[in-house]
Amino acid sequence: MMKADKLQKAWYVLHTRSRFENVVNKALMGKAKEVFLPKILVRSRRKDRKKMIRIPVFPGYLFIKTDLNPREHLDILKTPGAVRLIGNSKGPVPVPESSVISLKIMVETDDHIITGARLKKGDKVMVVAGPFAGVTGIFSRYKGQDHVIVNIDVLGRFAGVEVKKEDIELLPQIMS
Repeated sequence: MMKADKLQKAWYVLHTRSRFENVVNKALMGKAKEVFLPKILVRSRRKDRKKMIRIPVFPGYLFIKTDLNPREHLDILKTPGAVRLIGNSKGPVPVPESSVISLKIMVETDDHIITGARLKKGDKVMVVAGPFAGVTGIFSRYKGQDHVIVNIDVLGRFAGVEVKKEDIELLPQIMS
């Protein structure tokens, strides 16, 4: 059995249900946990609004500082909307303290922060803005700096459409 004095607190990434970052953040704060949900200021994508809103830098994820004692680990995972702590086969992997400090500095400024993941051929995506909004397809390739080609499969055939890269979002992979 581990002694409590050997456990050291570190930052971990907690995966949440889709669009549950705020709910999980609030619930964990209510449990007196040290959490960090980095958000950035962006213009709302809805056509009927022109206001600025705060959205998570990493949709579906937040940071939590814990020593991972079994009782606390279970308490974190029992939080409504929490999915799992990110790690490998040996367990959750801590995030360097310096990375979290850097993120905190970045999000406090309200300066423009560029985020995103590099898409790979075959990634399932959804067009979230523009004339093809609502369409799901398969990422094909980048075209220049600002556009991508998305293949849409219809009746066993595909059609490729060119869209702005900021108008698509990577769809989460369904775990089987």
